[in-house]
Amino acid sequence: MQMYTLTYESTATEEVQVTNMEELLEKARVNNQRNGITGCLIYFQGGFVQLLEGDKKKIEALYKKIKIDERHKNVTIFSDDEISERTFPNWGMAYYPIDEKHATKYEFEQFKRNLIMLSDLVEPTSTTAKLFWKKIKKLISEPPL
Repeated sequence: MQMYTLTYESTATEEVQVTNMEELLEKARVNNQRNGITGCLIYFQGGFVQLLEGDKKKIEALYKKIKIDERHKNVTIFSDDEISERTFPNWGMAYYPIDEKHATKYEFEQFKRNLIMLSDLVEPTSTTAKLFWKKIKKLISEPPL
């Protein structure tokens, strides 16, 4: 079965609270499950990077909604592909939070190590998935703004 994937990045318009993100994700997971969409969302130091995968029309419709969401700006696709299998087949929407203001230096470094380890363990199924993980590694290796 032919599917579609895209990866975009954006910048939060204001600081995202963990509880707000969890509420948003709960709604997204329900909608994504209904629409057969899987993926992964990383929020780190005010930036979002998200990979979406599923039916092309449904992904495009979701991306249109994402682009006009006022919680972020500078929404830009940096890769998209036709795919035959998912990179995140069992993940309604994986999410990796870190509260930089309340995390110790150790917790912050552990978060970054966990993301790098995850990127090494996940087998990308497309160029878009490879670029997603490359972008994540670059994002977490740059010094804070």
